[in-house]
Amino acid sequence: MSEAVLLAYGLDGKGGGEPLHGDQISARIKSEELAWVHLDVCHEDTKGWLEREVDYLDPFILEALLEEETRPRMMQIGDGALIILRGVNLNENADPEDMVSIRLWVDRHRIISVRRRRLKVVWDIEQKIQEGRGPKEAGDFIAMLAAGLFARMEPVLTTLDENTDDIEENVLEEAVSSQREAIVHVRKQAIMFRRYMAPQRDAVGQLRLAELAWLTEKNRRSLQESYNHVTRYIEDLDAVRERAQIVKDELANILADKLNKNMYVLSIIAAIFLPLGFLTGLLGINVGGIPGADNSDAFVIFCVLLAVVVGLQVYIFKIMKWF
Repeated sequence: MSEAVLLAYGLDGKGGGEPLHGDQISARIKSEELAWVHLDVCHEDTKGWLEREVDYLDPFILEALLEEETRPRMMQIGDGALIILRGVNLNENADPEDMVSIRLWVDRHRIISVRRRRLKVVWDIEQKIQEGRGPKEAGDFIAMLAAGLFARMEPVLTTLDENTDDIEENVLEEAVSSQREAIVHVRKQAIMFRRYMAPQRDAVGQLRLAELAWLTEKNRRSLQESYNHVTRYIEDLDAVRERAQIVKDELANILADKLNKNMYVLSIIAAIFLPLGFLTGLLGINVGGIPGADNSDAFVIFCVLLAVVVGLQVYIFKIMKWF
């Protein structure tokens, strides 16, 4: 087996299959029996293997399977389909929103899948094949792949929704400026997920309506269910994004209110001490004729005068409803 080929199976039409190696792969994918080959696009031999073993495919298809950046889409070509989907990134030390693509060429007799990074749903399907519970036909494979991709998305999106709930609760309990970073992170995740979810919904929608002979009614119903799931996910992501923006606005309003309240208190204090400072400054100048300079009770009288001024100010502020 070429190092570019990560796994290859000849499917028996009953849910099981046998691993293929070496020349068996070439012979099987050119026969009328269903085969699945999974390749690593990052390997240097992948392009040559595809050009050699599936040379009957349009160069456009090969280019789409090998391109570096992809967006989910589906294109019917004859009785086959070019399908590009994405799943959440569950690899170690990876961000789930950095979604992993899988590119496929599928027709009645062969499934060619290509990946750039590891996607766990592929190994789930392999395990089902080994257990005899795998796809029986090409349509079953696509339906199983789509269902597996969306099933693994749900826990991640549920966690995102719960994180939004926690942030919202924390903001309402005690708003601090450091919470802005958490809100921005949640909103960024929602935006990145939706970036691929929306075209993925369109791809699944086109696939379930495609006039492909190897797609059975059962497959179409399964794809319809996947379509409903991804539609709900998009709606949930829109809700998370809007909630995150509302929480961010609420946090900004609460922090602004706190700042305004503090500035208000400082302004009141400054307004009270402004005339006091004027009087003390006026009587503190070192020139002749200062009232009370020769009176031993002048300091007490002046302090009483300042107290009266403060009381008068407070009375005026209350009348003006400044506090």
